[in-house]
Amino acid sequence: MGIGAALRALKVARSQLVVQSGLTEEERSRRTLLEERNRIARELHDVVAHHMSVISIQAQVAPHLVDDPSDELRENLAGIRENAVEALAELRRVLGVLRSEDAVADGVRHAPQPSLDSLGELIGTVRRTGVGVTAETTGTPRPLAPGVGLSAYRIVQEALSNVMRHAPGARARVEVGYHSAAVTVRVTNTAPEAPAPRAGGVGHGLLGMRERTAMLGGDLTHGRTPGGGYEVLATLPLEGPA
Repeated sequence: MGIGAALRALKVARSQLVVQSGLTEEERSRRTLLEERNRIARELHDVVAHHMSVISIQAQVAPHLVDDPSDELRENLAGIRENAVEALAELRRVLGVLRSEDAVADGVRHAPQPSLDSLGELIGTVRRTGVGVTAETTGTPRPLAPGVGLSAYRIVQEALSNVMRHAPGARARVEVGYHSAAVTVRVTNTAPEAPAPRAGGVGHGLLGMRERTAMLGGDLTHGRTPGGGYEVLATLPLEGPA
């Protein structure tokens, strides 16, 4: 009778452990997604806040650059500056608090955000780890909106990091395409030459890529290639979502 009770207790305990493990995994995934969203929000805050500040200053200075500016011009520029200041204040109310929650971010508060212009340095860093990387650009390169350039860079960065983590010995290729209404970044890798080390925890690379493309109204596809490699393709509109 005592053995039966012990077995029943053991069965209940195992059932509770399975349920708890599932909840823990779900909570970990949710927390990872929220952390990645917060990181993206901080970066976009930095980009947008900087440019809204520039607009405000330019609107304030512009009347002094014109001889005898009309009242209408002064009024319009004052309205532009007022709207910029209000937008900046609202942006900081919504996103600025994230700064204080990240001690690491406080140390790089004034660091410039990377864009596709910095892609050569990123690829050089990856090559120095021993990964063979080739790069190609099609179309005519053009200046990108800060949010688009930053997201494109981060997607390539994360995709190459995934190659290093999950495809030992593989070769990678980065393709950037400039189109009339969008920019595309494609990162592909060959099949790994050895099994990838077992990863602990929940990865958040693809979550971050998906969040970045969605926030810009873009599209992300990823998956295995016929040769056993992997491909990530992001299409980012040059104009933001309506």
